[in-house]
Amino acid sequence: MKTRVRTSLLAALAGCLIVATVPAAGQAPAYRAPRTADAKPNLNGIWQAVTEANWDVEGHSASQGPLTALGAAYSVPPGLGVVEGGQIPYLPAMAAKKKENFANRLKLDGELKCYMPGVPRANYMPYPFQIVQSTKNIMLVYEFAGAVRVVNMDKATEAPANSWMGWSNGKWDGETLVIDVTSQNDQTWFDRAGNFHGDELHVVERYTARSADTINYEATMEEPKVFSKPWKISLPLYRRVEKNAQLMEYKCVEFAEELLYGHLRKQPAGK
Repeated sequence: MKTRVRTSLLAALAGCLIVATVPAAGQAPAYRAPRTADAKPNLNGIWQAVTEANWDVEGHSASQGPLTALGAAYSVPPGLGVVEGGQIPYLPAMAAKKKENFANRLKLDGELKCYMPGVPRANYMPYPFQIVQSTKNIMLVYEFAGAVRVVNMDKATEAPANSWMGWSNGKWDGETLVIDVTSQNDQTWFDRAGNFHGDELHVVERYTARSADTINYEATMEEPKVFSKPWKISLPLYRRVEKNAQLMEYKCVEFAEELLYGHLRKQPAGK
């Protein structure tokens, strides 16, 4: 009898030890990225989003593209969306402007004219970008339009003026790189669907390595004149791991000359 009791107690104790050492369901051990020379998480590399967010950050079904002559080549693929909660919280008048933007997207979307895409759109366009870390600054280099951002990792500074890619001040929050972005102009959109912002947009980005080859990217947008409350997107970024992965030159202005400068062309004089 004593032997059976002792055996039962030992079995119960072993079971408790097993449960204590196994993470709860859905709670995998947090990934810890390799370190740079200054002991910060190493996010160096070439990254790219694989998502339909550049077409529309909100969830959307497949649809005909704006150029019917191109058929399926420019049709819109369906997407689940990357906006938490599903919908951007526009103020009523701003929601109407978004619809107007969509109707005139072939004239107004800066992507068509090779303008630098702004933040956060630059991170989920269908082109790679590179993160280059140093102790005082972090550089983000984008293939599209040769856009570049320099993230100040020292004491926060203010922008001298608004610009296409804004002004970035960064800090580390444990395993997460946090970038505070201000001073963007109002010429960039969030996607091809006409989702937009004004010139007082405040973006807070969070980059957290979730494995050796993936980063969880989050961005929270705030602008009281356009949105009724702050809203957030989240999506994974994937490391480009093919041999000799590198950014290629894609300065697309030469492909958009007619859109950019066609109105300046001299017209022939009438008879």
